[in-house]
Amino acid sequence: MEKTVYVIGHKNPDTDSVVSATAYARLKQIQGQHKVLAARAGKINPQTEYIFERFGVPVPEYLPDLIPKARHYISGEPVTIHEELSVWEALELLQKDDSQALPIVDRNGVYRSMLHYQSFSRYIINHINPRKKSSFPLTLNHLAATIHAQPITLFNGTELRRSPIMVAASYTSHFKEHLEAEGADNALVIVGDRWDIQRRCIERKVRALILSAGHTLSKELADLAEEKEVTVLISPFDTSSTAMLIIYSVPVGALGDKEVPLVRLKDPVWSFRETLTKIPSRCLPVADDESKIQGVIFEGDLINEPNVEVIMVDHNEPSQAIEGIENYKILEVIDHHRLGNLSTRYPITFINRVVGATCTIITNLYREQKVPLERGIASLLLCGIIADTLVLQSATTTETDIETAEYLSSITGLDIKSLGNDMQGAANQVNALSAEELIKLDMKEYTERGLAFSVSQIETDNPRALVARREEIAGVLEQVRAAQDYLFSALLVTDVTVLDSLLFVSGKKAFINRIKFPMSERGIYVLKQVVSRKKQLLPLLAELVEKAKVEL
Repeated sequence: MEKTVYVIGHKNPDTDSVVSATAYARLKQIQGQHKVLAARAGKINPQTEYIFERFGVPVPEYLPDLIPKARHYISGEPVTIHEELSVWEALELLQKDDSQALPIVDRNGVYRSMLHYQSFSRYIINHINPRKKSSFPLTLNHLAATIHAQPITLFNGTELRRSPIMVAASYTSHFKEHLEAEGADNALVIVGDRWDIQRRCIERKVRALILSAGHTLSKELADLAEEKEVTVLISPFDTSSTAMLIIYSVPVGALGDKEVPLVRLKDPVWSFRETLTKIPSRCLPVADDESKIQGVIFEGDLINEPNVEVIMVDHNEPSQAIEGIENYKILEVIDHHRLGNLSTRYPITFINRVVGATCTIITNLYREQKVPLERGIASLLLCGIIADTLVLQSATTTETDIETAEYLSSITGLDIKSLGNDMQGAANQVNALSAEELIKLDMKEYTERGLAFSVSQIETDNPRALVARREEIAGVLEQVRAAQDYLFSALLVTDVTVLDSLLFVSGKKAFINRIKFPMSERGIYVLKQVVSRKKQLLPLLAELVEKAKVEL
């Protein structure tokens, strides 16, 4: 089965990250790789939401994590059996599918139980017991089909009832006593060419009279059977074979293993791994939220590679990647940030260019591979470049970014400055978010000298509104720092009107005491002409971390 490949950016994605994933996945699809899908590892910000809605492009699928789940290990179309199917038909399907087990479902496709050879054996042992009387739930239609019978008469063929099997092998007088003791109206009687037994069964209105070895019924008794509404079937098999086959006419739902639990598509592997090794079937049915079967997962499936692979865009550091990514094969990395400590067991495509936005790289991959850009995708890519370069004014902006933005502007008819103003208007909505949403909107984790810290960034034209919320923001920053035992947690608030920033910081004293930036308020520092987190702020912070490490 072809694997699903997710193109995904970093946690707490910004516009460049989400657009890059969308555009690169679309490039792969145009080139025939239809199982390549765009995804995002967090909630989108107001600016990103605005541009996707404006240009009519669907927002990528949200993946809360990539922790291995049941859906990552199933493949192919699910094969199920209906609970009203006869055991004979079900076992034939089990052999045809070359499977160890098959899920049993009801008329609505909802899971009921699991058919596997041990459940079948258990049913036979429990019901074919000479020490106790056995009866079998079946319909006469299933019975006729299983023994390949020729019906002479057939009544209430779809009614499901429990019936004992009786073989007329004794003297007539003894059989009559036995028939009365068992309850004639519910019995399935197998008989050969003994007309006296045939008549007695019809007169007592047994549920079904089964003539073995191809024996027939006289015209007189056939008419009597019609009058009494007694089902009469001619079996082509001898008595012993007919009796055995009747057992196989039982609906498969009667012998399904109801103790095999259902696994949901989103259930993590760790939650059912132990169960999988202990149940007799050595497999578990996997279903959606409506309990409809999507596949079966076998114990041996967990040693295989999952049916998911990943392409990372706009990041290359594991600490910034979606949780659980280490469980999957990374096919490509496309980024414009510093190199982190990512390692793989195999060669991959790694594209890292000194530009202001990953969208710049993606646009030029379209151009290099001579693939025309769809208008909606081209519009998003222009937005991604504008967002990550602050309308081409950030210190990270290169000539390549400018040329690429102008190219996208020419093919979309969008004015760069006007579009930038529109996007900034949408971005300004961040001021209304809670402090927790502000900080987690575009938060990245970094490690320097073995010390971890986080830096979030937002853009606004009214940073003073956030200064007024200093206590609220400082409190959440400290919660984030303490939860992960970071050296510090910071929020960079960039003023897009003057291209300066404010830095909100909460951290350990060894770090805070090293900060020499001008202070606006307690815990808030002024960074003149600093707008780039990666190119301007991180080098400054790395130097402070190195100094602080001495005191820790």
